[in-house]
Amino acid sequence: MQYRTLGRTGVQVSALALGAMNFGAIGRTTQDEATALVDTALEAGINLIDTADMYSGGESEEMVGKAIAGRRDDIVLATKATMPMGEERNHKGGSRRWLVTALDDSLRRLGVDHVDLYQMHRWDPTTGDEETLSALTDLQRAGKIRYFGSSTFPAHRIVQAQWAARDLRLGRYVTEQPSYSILQRGIEADVLPVSEEYGLGVLVWSPLASGWLSGAVRRGQDVTTHRSTFMPDRFDLAQSANRARLDAVERLAAVADEAGLTMIQLALGFVTAHPGVTSALIGPRTTEHLTSQLAAADTVLSADVLDAIDGIVAPGVDLAAHEKFDTPPALLDASLRRRR
Repeated sequence: MQYRTLGRTGVQVSALALGAMNFGAIGRTTQDEATALVDTALEAGINLIDTADMYSGGESEEMVGKAIAGRRDDIVLATKATMPMGEERNHKGGSRRWLVTALDDSLRRLGVDHVDLYQMHRWDPTTGDEETLSALTDLQRAGKIRYFGSSTFPAHRIVQAQWAARDLRLGRYVTEQPSYSILQRGIEADVLPVSEEYGLGVLVWSPLASGWLSGAVRRGQDVTTHRSTFMPDRFDLAQSANRARLDAVERLAAVADEAGLTMIQLALGFVTAHPGVTSALIGPRTTEHLTSQLAAADTVLSADVLDAIDGIVAPGVDLAAHEKFDTPPALLDASLRRRR
């Protein structure tokens, strides 16, 4: 296992990290299965586990907490907040009112007195940077979090938050967690350069592109990924973006074969090769899935292979840009593009 420094924190984390989104109802994973995944990951040298309060309505955090009991100090533990937790209108977002409550709830579910990294799951356009950053700074000073970061923030919001922290003399985000894969390379144009400029650690999610790069999706065979059952639109070949992805996958499979690699090794080796990326978050549902992904722990792609990938999906290009979660609100809501 390779290890990198998480931004400028001095904390050493594994190049592959265990994402726990599939723990619980989302992945139909039992506690015994979740514990086995954690056991296998730790034995392989993974030392960063990432979850979120909203994963299976808090069940993921509960499972992670039980799985790490007795070995908390050996793990860099990360969780997230801001996404809705129930129907109550104020049980979401980046307000001080909610973040204080959300963190206490997460600590209780995890069975710990602090988390190492507390991340804002999405940018909350209704809440100012001062409100969120001051709350996070106070929680850090209280010892409940060691560091805090952002997740899926547009590049301009990453910059704005850094400026706000400096101007207001508050703690700053030290990490960013964006989506990144061979098929979704848009962050290379802005988020990764900005993160490098500000010294942020970068933990990328969906490096296997929801299963497109797992080897389970190929032309002429039934799609067999778990995601295809509850995200069918992402695999519907009637959509041009999905046809483009399938074409790319077929060409990438040929590159992997020629290099003597699995598709998973190619995909994970690609994202961890970028100097702006600290760790790739893998989210296995079974130990078999995890074992196949751990095979990429020491994969280093040659320049020829990286060049071949660039020839299939150009740098900075998203093959399914409509699936990104960092679109500015004004592009989604026409009322925000009109003078009042």
